[in-house]
Formats: sequence, structure tokens, C-alpha cells
Amino acid sequence: MTTLLLAQIGLLDFAQDLTFAGRLTGAVLLVVSFTTLVAAAAVLDHCIRQSFPYSGLVALIGTFAALLTNAMLLAQTVKDGETVAYPTLFGALTAGSAYAVVAVWRTSVVIPAPKRVAAAVIVSSVIAIANFGYQNLYQPYQRQTQPLITVSMGKPVLSQDRTAFAVPVDITLQNHGDVGFYVLGTEFHAMGKQVPLSAKDRLRQQWRTDAEQWSNPSGEVNPLSRREIHQPGELVEAKPWMQYGTWVESNDTYATRVVVQLPMNTPYDQVAFYATASLARKDRLVLQPPLNFVAYSWGREKVPGWVKKQQKSGTDSLIYRARVHENNALDERTRKPRFVTVYWQFGTHGAYVHSSIRRKGEENRDPNPKEDLEVLSRYGLIDLITGPVERTLWDIKSRR
Repeated sequence: MTTLLLAQIGLLDFAQDLTFAGRLTGAVLLVVSFTTLVAAAAVLDHCIRQSFPYSGLVALIGTFAALLTNAMLLAQTVKDGETVAYPTLFGALTAGSAYAVVAVWRTSVVIPAPKRVAAAVIVSSVIAIANFGYQNLYQPYQRQTQPLITVSMGKPVLSQDRTAFAVPVDITLQNHGDVGFYVLGTEFHAMGKQVPLSAKDRLRQQWRTDAEQWSNPSGEVNPLSRREIHQPGELVEAKPWMQYGTWVESNDTYATRVVVQLPMNTPYDQVAFYATASLARKDRLVLQPPLNFVAYSWGREKVPGWVKKQQKSGTDSLIYRARVHENNALDERTRKPRFVTVYWQFGTHGAYVHSSIRRKGEENRDPNPKEDLEVLSRYGLIDLITGPVERTLWDIKSRR
């Protein structure tokens, strides 16, 4: 049973795992599977025919390898698994392997050059434990890597009748890391601001009032100014700037340009540009296409309660969803199916996009901060935010 199970899991990891450490684990499992297969034949020979003088030694090494591997897989399934079947199975295999080691040892196995054999067993055990530790302890907490979004404005252009103008905005996504990323969602939005000037210096209490606004969840931060009186920003334009479900590879760059148009008599004194993206590391999960649209917050489809609550307060949402798979064969077998949900939200306050991963049947459950933090770490979810990149409009509006 150990031979068949390890061969199946090891072959899948060796061929399909998303990380080098995972493929190395697959190779180790295949080696152990072959070792236990040879050990099974050695057990029969040692107990029945005794035609091979070292069959007892081979049987002892093979049963010990099965014990060590089954124990590690048991620990892994207990730590991350969500089904009862696999921990029970590996628990039974661990107990059986332990019994086999004791049973073979009691047959007075002849060990030639015991120091060399002990050294070989110790070295192989250290390698297996080091690989297990790297895969399950170090790798989840390794140094994070994330792409960079840059936003730059081009020269504004007047319309022929000089009643409107357009501001070109270049958006660039650069991935300088050694890991690719799935693009779950992107958004670009422009905010218009009125900034009248006070006729005299503003008082200290007015500065304090402005500072109190920094704690608002909208994230809009106006400076403490002696003469400027900043008004709340208003959404001018919002749109996605990259196709959902695509990806950006390691050391790759994606660039696009959007154009924001405003009338010459616009009441705004400044315009601020923002660009955001919700990404997932390609070495932490597999995104199964397509990333489908599933609901509007204002429609009749079933949506989370917190989305409906935000919709009633002025924030609308578009919801997309896709199946995701684990990055290794063992977790794929022992963990319940999961889906990623992307929320593209907008309102008069602005726009933003973010993602969450939930088990099947729990996609609409309200967020849990502690669980969300674990999910972000496990699956490598990253929200990139760039902005505000601001520009005054006085020079454009003054043109005739």
C-alpha cells in the first residue's frame, strides 16, 4: 500500500508541482516507493526462501524508509488536510511500518559494515527531513516578491473646438521577481478635486479637522495646508486595464495607455490617478480558467451580505469567480475544493479591486481577518496599489 500510494503522489508531484522543492519531494517519494517495493520482495525472501544473503538488511532499510515517509506525510495531512480519510490512512501505514521495522529487526538481521549502513540511513533521513522542512516550514515564509505598477501622465491634448481636453495616462506592470503572477483583476480610476484657496491663513483647528479625516476608510489623504481647502474627491472615470485571468511571467512587463477626457469648464482644480491590481503567485496555486462573471451587487443573484450592505451605502460591485487548485498533489487530495472570488467595486468615492479564496460552498461567507491573512500567505495573494498621481488643471483650463 505504501508503494502504490507514494508512487502515485510522487509521480504527480515530480511531473506537475509548481516549485523546485515540490518536484524534489516528488522524486524522493518515487525513490522511497521503489525502495519499499524492493523491500517487500526482500521481506518475502528473508522470511521464506532466504536465497539472498542481504535480504534482511534490504527489508530493514525499506521498512524504515516507509516508516519515516509515512510519518512525515501523516504530519502533513494532520497539519493542512481537511479530510479524515488520508490522516487515517497514513496513520495506519505509519503504525504498520513501525510494526514491520520491529518485526524485521527481531529476526536477527545480519548487517555487514554496520557503521556504513548506519551512516547511509542517517544521511538519507537528514535529506528527507530537510526536504520536508524546506517544503513545509521555510518556503511558506520565504522572502516575498511582488511586481510594481507605475503610472505616468502624458501631455494633455485639446479638442478641435477647444471645449474639452484629454489626458493620456500610461500604466506599466513590471515583474522583476523570479515568480510569475496570475492577474485576477485590475482597475484604473481618476478622481476630480476642487481646491479653492483661502483668502487668509487657515487656523490650527482647521488643520486638526483636516488631519481627523485621515482616519476615514476611504484612504483619501489631503495635506495640511495654510491656504488650500481640499474638498472630497469625486469619481471621474474607472475601468479595468488588463484582462482578467491572464498572467505576467517572471521578468516580464505589461504596458497600456488610457485616456481621461474632461470638459474645459470642469469645476475640478486637480485630477488624481490610481491604478490597482489583484494578483496571485503562480507557484502557490493553479487558476483553472475561465474566470467567469457571476453576479452584480444590484442584481438578483446571491451575493455576500457585506457586499449587499456596501451596495446600499453607495458602493456597487461586479463579482467574478474561478476554481483554483493546490500547488502539490498531496494538498490537492487532502484539502477541499476552493474558489477564488474577485470583487470589482466602484462608487462616488472611487474604485478598487480585491480577491478572496474560500472553500466550495463558502464563497459568500463574510470575511474573517485571521483566516484571510492565512489565505493571503498560503496562496500568495497580493493587492498592488499605485496612486494618487496628481495633476493641476489650471494651465489647461486657462487656454483659449
